Amino acid sequence: MKDFDLIVIGGGSAGYAAARTFQEEGGNVAIVDGGEELSGLCILRGCMPSKTLIYSAEMLHIAKQGKVFGFECNDIRADMASIQRRKKEIITEFADYRKGQLKDGRFSLFRSSAWFLDEKSVRMKDGTVIRADKFIISTGSKISMPPVLGLDQVSFKTSDDVLDLSEIPEEVVVLGGGIVACELSQFLHRIGCSVTILQRNKNILKGFPEKASTCVLHKFREEGMIVKTGSSIERLEQTNDTTIRVDYLHDEEKKSIETKFLFHALGRTPATDRLNLSEIGVRIKKSGHIQTNDFQQTSVPHIYAAGDCAGPHEIVHIAIRQGETAANHALGKATEPISYDHLLGVVFTDPQVASVGFLPEQLDEKGIEYLSADYPFDDHGKSILMEAKHGYVAVHAEKKTGVVLGAECVGKDAGELIHTLSVAVSMRATVHQLARADWYHPTLSEIWTYPIEDLAEIIDE
Repeated sequence: MKDFDLIVIGGGSAGYAAARTFQEEGGNVAIVDGGEELSGLCILRGCMPSKTLIYSAEMLHIAKQGKVFGFECNDIRADMASIQRRKKEIITEFADYRKGQLKDGRFSLFRSSAWFLDEKSVRMKDGTVIRADKFIISTGSKISMPPVLGLDQVSFKTSDDVLDLSEIPEEVVVLGGGIVACELSQFLHRIGCSVTILQRNKNILKGFPEKASTCVLHKFREEGMIVKTGSSIERLEQTNDTTIRVDYLHDEEKKSIETKFLFHALGRTPATDRLNLSEIGVRIKKSGHIQTNDFQQTSVPHIYAAGDCAGPHEIVHIAIRQGETAANHALGKATEPISYDHLLGVVFTDPQVASVGFLPEQLDEKGIEYLSADYPFDDHGKSILMEAKHGYVAVHAEKKTGVVLGAECVGKDAGELIHTLSVAVSMRATVHQLARADWYHPTLSEIWTYPIEDLAEIIDE
């Protein structure tokens, strides 16, 4: 039996941030991680590998548009071996750095899965039991298995498989139209696959503004991707060793499609089922996330949760903030509660989708009086010369004061452009203050001046 001040279960982004924060104040910290590899989802199978591959596919796509920009381009193709080699070199560097941080002696590192024996102790696979006064659960998420008939009987692929492709499949059928589905579907199409997306909802990227999802949908179809929204999967069947038949309902008509590469992109679920949480009184939400308060405390006050297992937003910078908040609160330090009023999100499709703060639907729910203005990329100088005409920017400001409450950007490099408005939202800047700033011409960022100036003029009236 070993005793610690804090035990962190899970060594990903949230777990490491929590352990580091607690240890810096002199706490004796143990990290328990049973993953096949150390480093966490973002580095190994999430953000970093996916964005590396997506960027390679974007470069390939731009190169194929050579004639548009005035140069010859012949027989340009994806070389998966080279693409994967570059990805692995990049990921290895990040992973090795994180492993070094976890193994540098600041923490007691246990490479095992663990479950709670009681509120103050956990047991590991080899029988080792360790105790602590405080716990932070940061076990992340795993591929979900929704109740689709036959899903558990067919040889589907996951995002892990897509990220590790050694050969380019001729065709792919994608189940789902969320962030991961859309990002990796476009990647697959751009490296040479014929892609069909089957999405249950009427829009792809459910949860984002309909205008944003429509922009992405139009671009997908323009590139030649097949996207069937409003498609309900009725049954999956393995017809032989290599082929899967997908029976689905689309526009009230029964249809079937066969594929040798079925990409299951129907989401992820919190990885909490093996922790024995119900027996110690830790409550779980209907979504599967661990229930926490604004300081990441669970229903058992000395046990905290952070990251994907806690939700509600599975984003790395949120996971890190949650981990730091949990650790500081566990230390008894004065701690700001977690707030999502300034939430920043990015989808790495082309066009990219980005938003920050409150969007109109949320402002309506809160009863806040606001004004909105938008402007399209297809009427903006820099985006026109870049052939980046899909999308728009929109700014939402408080009606009386002009304080910027939220913004959205769909277009080229939206994930970079949104940070200007992220600063504005966080600092509670007004549209009048932003209008007085210098915006260089011609730049993509300059597009923000149009809705900002429109709102400033309206509020001045």
